[in-house]
Amino acid sequence: MPRPRDMSQPQSLVSEQELDQIIAGDAHTLVEVAERLGQDFANGLSTSQIRNVFGEVKRLQMKGFDEQTARELILLKPKLAYQAGRHGGKVKELAHVLSKAIDQVGSDAQRFEHFVDFFEAILAYHKAHGGK
Repeated sequence: MPRPRDMSQPQSLVSEQELDQIIAGDAHTLVEVAERLGQDFANGLSTSQIRNVFGEVKRLQMKGFDEQTARELILLKPKLAYQAGRHGGKVKELAHVLSKAIDQVGSDAQRFEHFVDFFEAILAYHKAHGGK
């Protein structure tokens, strides 16, 4: 008998294996998954709903990744949760994916750069598929 799905977490649009590959630097998987997510998010997610979190990620990137930046990245997870709770729907799905990706970064600067690339690619494909 199948277990009922936990409705508090959205069904994942990306597998743990795909996230592992993306954050480890697999550009092909990054592009494939980002396009899939961007297309899915184009209906129901506005860029402004996640812009402040993206801006924070870019600020961290410009600052340079160190132990303090790694801590600040982890602290983005509550901001994502807030946005997800406020807007629900596709914002909740994106927040879930990004939170899982943040967990994969740890304190590794190169993995952080791959995370930033992934986030940027999702937003680019979101816009390319008609997202507002």
